[in-house]
Amino acid sequence: MNRIYLDHHATTPLDPRVLEAMTPWLKEKFGNAASREHAFGREAAQAVEKARAQVAALIGCDESEVVFTSGATESDNLAIKGLADSRRGNRDRLVTVATEHPAVLDSCAAVERRGGISVLRLKVGADGLLDPAELEAAVDDRARLVSVMFANNEIGVIQDIPAIGALCRERGAIFHTDAAQAAGKVPIDVRAMDVHLLSLSSHKIYGPKGVGALYVRKRNPRVKLEPLIDGGGHERGLRSGTLNVPGLVGFGAACELAKAEMKSEAERLKSLRNRLWDGLRKRIDQVTLNGHPERRLPGNLNVSFKFVESESLMVALDGIAVSSGAACTTAKAEPSHVLRALGLPEDLARASVRFGLGRFTTAAEIDIVIERVAAAVKKLRKLSPLYRGP
Repeated sequence: MNRIYLDHHATTPLDPRVLEAMTPWLKEKFGNAASREHAFGREAAQAVEKARAQVAALIGCDESEVVFTSGATESDNLAIKGLADSRRGNRDRLVTVATEHPAVLDSCAAVERRGGISVLRLKVGADGLLDPAELEAAVDDRARLVSVMFANNEIGVIQDIPAIGALCRERGAIFHTDAAQAAGKVPIDVRAMDVHLLSLSSHKIYGPKGVGALYVRKRNPRVKLEPLIDGGGHERGLRSGTLNVPGLVGFGAACELAKAEMKSEAERLKSLRNRLWDGLRKRIDQVTLNGHPERRLPGNLNVSFKFVESESLMVALDGIAVSSGAACTTAKAEPSHVLRALGLPEDLARASVRFGLGRFTTAAEIDIVIERVAAAVKKLRKLSPLYRGP
């Protein structure tokens, strides 16, 4: 039986075109980008700067504002802790959201434990969206940083980033967004959206793992961060360490491909997602959608199958890769903090499955998944003493 991969929020396969761009840098081109005294190093440095420009073009910033990291987790840490350690007058509060990725929530908690800065964690509605009035009340003259995820990694909900950016500009707060899931799937323009800091990860857009970036605005206003890693002064002094040239070449190529194909790919994925959702609803009773029905990533579908434990369902779907939540938290016994923040009772939170469609997903695969899921749910519900079918 062929395997079907529908867990693209966790990671994406490497696009063959990206691998082709990387291959020379994994073989004969091995120079250190910091060794500019000779041709090997200069060649590597040129490749890095090309990648930097490709990343910048995807999000609408100047290439000098792109700081390379190991991925969005490091970028989130650098943005939050780096700004917390910088001087911002009497501003002593970080504002974030209960449904953020652990890289943001844990970084905020670490800053809070050190003392001197408090963290305000905003709630969301049943659809996963922030209440604009609550956000406006939270972003006062004490707010140093506002960190709101662009698109949620579990339920795919897209927040109103332009409105949040405009509010932060008006109130003088720095605005950070984790865009690891949104980049390459929906348009991003950090200038138009008034974003000051933005986190990216290569492996979410069909690039290699272990590579990412943090956009750091240089003017209007210039954002100053304290580095997490010292030694060598690489990346404008914000992230020292020898650069992963093959990885960055791949990251840049992945960004360029995503930008070129974004519109058509979004339309294709939305059509496949709707095909999946319609098929599941027709064949399965008591299945509910988690998150806003429209304001979500085109390839995301998060649903709860009442009377079915998601872990049991995933075992039954052997050969089909789906998820019960974020890849970084699936080892924990607790139900998803995102779904609980929506107000889902524990039984529905434990009955949720995240389908993540991607670039190589086909309609034929979607039809197979619909049939397999429907059969598995029917079988598992027969074992539940609580289920009373239609």
